[in-house]
Amino acid sequence: KHGPFIALNCGALPGELIEAELFGAEAGAYTGANKAREGKFEAADGGTLFLDEIGNLPLAGQMKLLRVLETGRYERLGSNRERHAKVRVISATNADLPSMIRDGSFREDLYYRLNTVEIAL
Repeated sequence: KHGPFIALNCGALPGELIEAELFGAEAGAYTGANKAREGKFEAADGGTLFLDEIGNLPLAGQMKLLRVLETGRYERLGSNRERHAKVRVISATNADLPSMIRDGSFREDLYYRLNTVEIAL
């Protein structure tokens, strides 16, 4: 397929930084954010975003990810300006997501939105 291929390992970042990586951040949105920066959804617009270790995404990030998957809309951290992205999302994990759903640490609606085609390795 055409378009960029962007990858993000959700397990390699602290929970509070994952949202800034996914959605971008405006200058001053958090300590150390000296200038605005685009997120992975912006970078992957028109292409594919690969989210590895999706089970490590905090619940707040899961809710925002679900919104983007459903509507194509998101905001950068520190902004209320709505942005749009048309992105194909591929996710991977070695976590037991059904178990995480039962214990409340992974959203069931996000699981079913992501799990349209499952490939078990």
